[in-house]
Amino acid sequence: MPQDVPLLAGHLPAQDRQVRLLLDAGRLSAADIAFDQLIAAGQDRVAEQWNRSTVLVNRALLAWRLGRVATALELAADGWTEFDVDHPPGPAGAHTTSMLGWLMEVIGHRGPALDLMVLGVQQARGCHDPDALAHCLCREGIARIFRGLDADPAEHFGRAREQLAEAHELASPGQIKRTSLAGLARALAGTGEPVAAERCAERALARGGSAQHWFTTAVADWVLAVVARDRHELRDARTYASRALDGAERIRDTLLMRRFAAELTGICELLEDPVGETAALRRSVAAGAMAVEALQTGLGQALEQRRVAAHAQRMAMAAHEVAVRDPLTGTVNRRGFERFGPPLLERAEGDGLGMWLIMLDVDGFKEINDRGGHTSGDVVLQELAGLLRAVARTDDLICRWAGDEFVVLLADDDHRRRAGPVLAERIRDAVHAHDWQLALGRTMEPPTVSIGVAGGPRELKHLFAAADIALYRAKRGGRDRVEIDTSTSRPTIE
Repeated sequence: MPQDVPLLAGHLPAQDRQVRLLLDAGRLSAADIAFDQLIAAGQDRVAEQWNRSTVLVNRALLAWRLGRVATALELAADGWTEFDVDHPPGPAGAHTTSMLGWLMEVIGHRGPALDLMVLGVQQARGCHDPDALAHCLCREGIARIFRGLDADPAEHFGRAREQLAEAHELASPGQIKRTSLAGLARALAGTGEPVAAERCAERALARGGSAQHWFTTAVADWVLAVVARDRHELRDARTYASRALDGAERIRDTLLMRRFAAELTGICELLEDPVGETAALRRSVAAGAMAVEALQTGLGQALEQRRVAAHAQRMAMAAHEVAVRDPLTGTVNRRGFERFGPPLLERAEGDGLGMWLIMLDVDGFKEINDRGGHTSGDVVLQELAGLLRAVARTDDLICRWAGDEFVVLLADDDHRRRAGPVLAERIRDAVHAHDWQLALGRTMEPPTVSIGVAGGPRELKHLFAAADIALYRAKRGGRDRVEIDTSTSRPTIE
């Protein structure tokens, strides 16, 4: 017998193809281990020499057959996204389109499945690659067989017969040639050609058995069961149907398992074999339960992954908050101001608004710390931060700059261009009106603040320099006052 050509050689890495071979041989435990090794470095890691979309969609099919539904769905989404971005040309594009269609078929999302497989065949014809065309024809032909069992048998079985015959003619020795032969046998049975169907099925059974390709042998046994049933050779039909179901269970192909279990149930019913019928129904239920369990497991995994992702997002947000927030007062720190200040300035300029920078510190803060301890000083800073939040607007940026020094960055909100000075006076009034006894007791004088204000269409560093000079004047002028920078003329409306 000619040496098999490796499945999808030239399109998939050897490790990916090895997992598929193990699955088709019914070596499920070995396939599980091999798949874990395959994705150990990352399920979406693909070497540069391979087309990413082709490899990822193939891995999605492998994961689905292994019952890893969540992984399959993630890989399918990634593969489809890559495909939409790259639109791989030639055979790689045809394979990817066709495999996406087959994946939709086995998942049960049958709406777009057949359209994608039809498109894959068209692409394969356009790139004049016989091997790619054989693959794509085989996928569409097998899918049409299952469609023909549900509706429009004449159309679907007829098309499947043509496609699988062409696929078998084009395919190199290997899995596609065997699969297309078994599929052709079922299509022949569906178009009313039992003798030709039986001949094809026997050849496929022999070739699949020698290669230990259980998908082929399972489909061939199914064909022989259908032919025997139609001849009313019901005992032989029951034997073949049971073997077909055994083969499907061996490779854990739930799509085949459900079909073959239904076939066996119907044959046992015709035989008036209640024991066999019950056993077949039990296996049918088990096949459905396996599919449901796989889906439930996958959904559970997806939910867990979502939970982990959400937790990671919360942790990242918490880390971000720690990086930009002052832990004592809850206002932003210098890093936060450097991050949020420039965008606020840009938005204001874009809206044609002027900017103000208010700089303030607590008068006699060292004395508060010396007399009441650092706890009293901390409470004063916390109270002051609360007052700033209370009198400032939502969009104003409040920052603890250093020690007892705070800055507020804000934009004008109307044509009067007085937002900075107005807020500065509100801050001073709020400090005066606040009840400080809970923070400092009755023996200490309530704190006051000195405030410097600067505004104008200038860079932040210029606003800081001007506000700092104004604050210095407020301190020298007796404290507990507001000083406004006058180095830039600003028209105002009183």
